[in-house]
Parts: sequence; structure tokens; C-alpha cells
Amino acid sequence: MLSSSSSTTSIIPNPSLAMTKSNAELPSKSTNFPHFPDSAQPPFPSPTIHRSQSFATRSFSIGATAPDAAESLECPLVVVSFYKFADFPDHADLRKPLKELCERLRVSGGIILAPEGINGSICGTCDSVEEVLNFIQADERLKGLRCIESPVSPEEEAIHHGHMESSPLAAGEDAPFRWDHVRVKLKKEIVTLGMPSVSPTERVGTYVSPVEWNNLISDPDTVISLLHVYFDSAIVVIDVRNDYETRIGKFKRAVDPCTTAFREFPTWVDDSFKLNEPDDAVGQADSEQTIDEQTEKKMPRVAMYCTGGIRCEKASSFLLSRGFKEVYHLRGGILKYLEEVPKDKSLWEGECFVFDKRVSVEHGLVQGTYKLCYGCKKPVSDADMEAPEWEYGVCCPYCHSSKSEEEKERGRARQRQFERFGIIGGPHKGRKPIKTAQTPESKSNQMSSSI
Repeated sequence: MLSSSSSTTSIIPNPSLAMTKSNAELPSKSTNFPHFPDSAQPPFPSPTIHRSQSFATRSFSIGATAPDAAESLECPLVVVSFYKFADFPDHADLRKPLKELCERLRVSGGIILAPEGINGSICGTCDSVEEVLNFIQADERLKGLRCIESPVSPEEEAIHHGHMESSPLAAGEDAPFRWDHVRVKLKKEIVTLGMPSVSPTERVGTYVSPVEWNNLISDPDTVISLLHVYFDSAIVVIDVRNDYETRIGKFKRAVDPCTTAFREFPTWVDDSFKLNEPDDAVGQADSEQTIDEQTEKKMPRVAMYCTGGIRCEKASSFLLSRGFKEVYHLRGGILKYLEEVPKDKSLWEGECFVFDKRVSVEHGLVQGTYKLCYGCKKPVSDADMEAPEWEYGVCCPYCHSSKSEEEKERGRARQRQFERFGIIGGPHKGRKPIKTAQTPESKSNQMSSSI
């Protein structure tokens, strides 16, 4: 994913849809929260890459840097992140044809296939990316991909298009992805929670559009700490991301679980909401309430958000399975919010970490100020890079103490390779060079040069 100085257009063609009712039934008692329509979840139509004029009219010379190069080609790049939960047991069959298509179209990035669906982020020309998305959705089970589109700045397109397959620099350190490289991986889950019984295809929480999100989390009864006592109208805003993501930005009044991996979220929920502790009141024989009624009274309303929405779908499904009755989550995640909500009306504080070479984005999806530590793959600020623990390409203040000297030395060797050849592994990308048959003349020249 790359930055852009202009606002982006969502790949989802109907952003006016606000929110819909979840599979879980909402309480009938009146509240001060915004109205949530009772209509069924709308379908997600097949995505179409939207080309803004500023991007569609640019042209770049393949393999040339001069603006007056003889041959130029109009090929604006775009980065699209997408996912879809589906019953997909034969997911492995898609790996080879999908990888071959991406390589043929020079679409780069990473895609995960699993029995529960597909998740990916790819970069390429508008036409190429659209062809890949249409190919994926040719499977009925994968129709309606949830997508977020980000255009690419002119400078980054120039870097991307300025390298050919024969170049040892590949796409360069600052390009969106290595254009000649796409990874299509097979995994057990497209986002790892470690609980196979949790299925977003069966039930999820209530989607909330970015324009309605502010009203939901601005309610005066919002709980900003789990140490507070819950009351009937309380709502807890939870950041479902990990600690290195929440460190650089989050919504006002949000609770940070401080997890290092998404699979820790279920344990945090059980511990924070005391779901594993017995309730003495439940055991009282003269209680007029059922266990379900008492559990419902204890459970606060929950509003969750993550980067692009995928983790919230699993997290909301998990919370519903644990007895929560009202679970809301931000449609399209933080990225959609930063794209649609003006900065002067935003409740977002800081920057949003993204899993590509932009590292972080701000409002309008403009590239942020953070860089990446290649030792731990976590964001670092300018102040972090002034710390004595910082060593470019090796470690940062957040991972310096946890890395052994052997790990640091491997990082230094990797960095030396990159500085010398432009890619890690040298001109052959870590593979042994292909041996060519030597002619008698070449052998003679080799002997002469050695003498």
C-alpha cells in the first residue's frame, strides 16, 4: 500500500449504506444510541477500481527516468486490500492459478488462502488489479470481496516503473512491493484467532458506517476503563489491534487490550469481563432472574475497530458466542474512517499503522511520518531513531533488548547485502547462480586471467 496526496475513492460502490442489524437480537429498551436499521446485511457488489483523473492521466516511462523518453505507458498503480470469509475447503486449488495470473500481470503483494476464505493486499495497474479481483470472484463463494483501495503517488510510481526484470535492484527499497514478486500462502486461518469454532460466516456484529461511528463512541456513557462499574447504558470501545499498532494512534476513549497478537484477544476478553469467574448471585435459589438475564445485565455494549475490518468480524463473532448481546464494529475499519471523515470532525488521534511500505497513514490516507524497524517489523518515530538502541536494518528501542547478538549480526549481514546489491540475498536473491557451459575458448581466457 502506498501513499497519496489526494483523497481516494472507495472500491465499495455504495458508501452511503450506514449500518445494519447483526444476527444477534438487539434489546428493545430505549437508549440514547443512534438508530440502527433492521434491514438485512446488504450484499457487497463486485468491486470496480475507480480511476480519479489525477491518476488516470499520468504516464511513466518503463525503464527510463527522463520525462521526455520516447516510449511511455499510461499505467497508474493502485493498492487494494481485500478479504472475504467463506466456506472454502478446497482453497489450495486456487493457489497456483492465482499466483500465475498475478505474475503474468505483474501484480505484486501477498494473498492468504484458508478454509475460512481469502485475505490479501496487492499492487499493480488499475486494469491488472481489477482482473485479479474479478478472477477471484469468479468463484461464487468469494463474490462480494470487502475492499479498500489506495492510489499511489507519482514519485512511487516512477520508482515502481523504473525497474525491469533484469535489474538487480528489483523494485527498490521504497517501492510499494517488489513488482516481480507475489506471495500466495496457504494457512489455517486468514486472520489467526486460534478458535476454529468462531465463524463470521454464521454471525457477526452490527456494522457501523464511518459517518455514524462518532455518534456511537461519543455517547456520554462510554466506558474508558474496564475498572469502571458497568451500567445499563454503558458502551465499551475496544481497539482490536496489537500493541505496536495502538502505540502510534487510536480513537479517543478507546480501551487498549495491549495484546501482542490477535490470538491473545479471547483470553483478554475472558479476563477483563470476568467471564470465567462464578457469580454468587446466579447461584441463589430465590433469584427471580434467569442466568441468561443476569449475564445480559453484566455485559456492556461493545464497539470495536481495527485497521481494515477483518479482525473485527472474527472478534465480534467471538463476543456474540460468549454472551454479549450488542456488538458493533466499524465498517471498513480505520482506513475507511480516515478516508471518509474530515480531519476537523475526526475523533482519531495519531496515525494508523498499515502492513506495507507506507508504514503509517493519516487522514485522506496520506503517508504518515513513521518508518519501519526491519529487525522487528514495527513502527518507529524520528525520536525512536535518535535513541542509542537504534541501528538501521538491525534493531530499535522496542526490540534491542530482546534480540541476541547473533540475531543482530544476521541483521547487519542482511543490511550489507541490501546496501551492496539493492535486494536481500544479492543479485541472485539468495539462490545459487545458474552455471553455464564453458567453451574451450572461455576456459582458455579464464586460465590466462588467473595467471
